[in-house]
Amino acid sequence: MRRRLEIARSLIHYPKVLFLDEPTIGLDPQSREHIWSYIRRLMKYEDITIILSTHYLEEADRFCDRVAIIDHGDIVALDTPHHLKEELGGDTIVMRTKDNDRFYGLVEKAGLAKSISSVDQCLKMTVDNAHTVLPRITDLAAEEGVYIESVSLQEPHLDEVFLHYTGRALRESGEREHYGLAAAMRRQVR
Repeated sequence: MRRRLEIARSLIHYPKVLFLDEPTIGLDPQSREHIWSYIRRLMKYEDITIILSTHYLEEADRFCDRVAIIDHGDIVALDTPHHLKEELGGDTIVMRTKDNDRFYGLVEKAGLAKSISSVDQCLKMTVDNAHTVLPRITDLAAEEGVYIESVSLQEPHLDEVFLHYTGRALRESGEREHYGLAAAMRRQVR
């Protein structure tokens, strides 16, 4: 209710631009959906431009026309969610077979994947348009007598885009700063 009240207060003067900073943080899924339903109605009927700051990238993916990824105060990427995800280079097919090593070679030889790797006893393949490539991969398995135990299709997520642009690991300087802060806090506690 507090979030709804905050949004309602910000709309009293019918702004043309509304800035929302983490509007659904700490809310349960049902309340989050109610807030987003209300925000969608605002966008549609009140002709309000909404600028959203969020760490919930699935919300940005569902509701935003354009997404900016900011790293150390700089915009490192700005585009539609679809184009940002497209830049990662395709969909991912994760497959487990009875003979991963043999099937790895067959898929590689057939040129069905842009990249292929063996991860956690599964084959992880990056492909363009998995919905058309996956049937060709399963047909290859059937032709070669390779039994498929499991298959999953993963389309790129904005979380992956964010990690791509900002880095997959903690930066060394950030680690030192974090360690220094933790050490200072320990000293204060003693």
